[in-house]
Amino acid sequence: MFEANDFIPSKYSNSIDQGSFSWSAPSNIALVKYWGKKENQIPANPSVSFTLNNCKTMTTLVFDKKQNDGNFSFDLLFEGKPKEDFKPKIQKFLERVEKYLPFLKDYHFTIDTQNTFPHSSGIASSASGMAALAMNFMSLEKALNPAMSEEYFNSKASFLARLGSGSACRSVKGQIVVWGNQANIKGSSDFYGVEYPYAIHDTFKNFQDTILLVDKGEKQVSSTVGHDLMHDHPFAERRFAQAHENLDKLIPVFENGNLEEFIAIVESEALTLHAMMMTSMPYFILMKPNTLQIINAIWKFRNETKIPVCFTLDAGANVHVLYPNAVKEKVLQFIVSELVDYCQNGQYLCDEIGNGTLLR
Repeated sequence: MFEANDFIPSKYSNSIDQGSFSWSAPSNIALVKYWGKKENQIPANPSVSFTLNNCKTMTTLVFDKKQNDGNFSFDLLFEGKPKEDFKPKIQKFLERVEKYLPFLKDYHFTIDTQNTFPHSSGIASSASGMAALAMNFMSLEKALNPAMSEEYFNSKASFLARLGSGSACRSVKGQIVVWGNQANIKGSSDFYGVEYPYAIHDTFKNFQDTILLVDKGEKQVSSTVGHDLMHDHPFAERRFAQAHENLDKLIPVFENGNLEEFIAIVESEALTLHAMMMTSMPYFILMKPNTLQIINAIWKFRNETKIPVCFTLDAGANVHVLYPNAVKEKVLQFIVSELVDYCQNGQYLCDEIGNGTLLR
């Protein structure tokens, strides 16, 4: 395990004037939800997520050596065009990570990024975006320090991604990723995500996630604001304890493939996340009427067919429909015949468990 100070470099053995790297990073969907944080993006409770495969961000980082004038210098392109409203978030990220990447003011960067899915609509685009950017910066640091180990590279990338967006640390490496100290999970850390270290039943190895796009617009309340409202939340401490309990319950479930127990935990976590939003002060509701229609339809379908399909939600209106690959055909038929009408313009995304970031 690494501590924060382990990621502060002493000096670099190499120098490099210019170049580029390109990484893709996936989104992820939390099964046990992270909601509430302490200073420096430390989670108030642990979380565990499935890494996705198709919903991802592709980011190219071009760098040119410059005179260090004490300022960060970067251009930001989204889908090939300047995106000024993203720049403050990148500026804040650079300020947070400079201590760990002391070369940042020595270069001018051009950051060119694009998504395979709508940003700011509850599919964790900040997670994939910050993970991809962190991997690019780590590639530059590895060029400056070629002796760096793969374990250090990935752990530090996850650590840096967390400082941009908490859940981004779960998008670096692994099919199932744990973030946050959990007594019964070896190597777990508040500082970065770790690949789930124990046995995983074959049922979960090619799990499917069909994302129903109920509302593709930007969220009314940002996740940052939502997390902050947990500081004075009347149910916060019980919620944090519940997350630890549910993560412990998932350890035998991941090993034995008990889908009934898996469904109970995952759906309860999704509803608890939104219950926290509805009971904060100020309170807010990110679900839409069609979100509830979909949830009720899934429950009805599962009760009638006994097919193990369930839902989860992130901080938004969209519904992630989770199910094992063995029932994929029947569930997709159900989605097309009964759920697509509840989606904005009938749109949905088919995804599945993936492995994390990829050098392009």
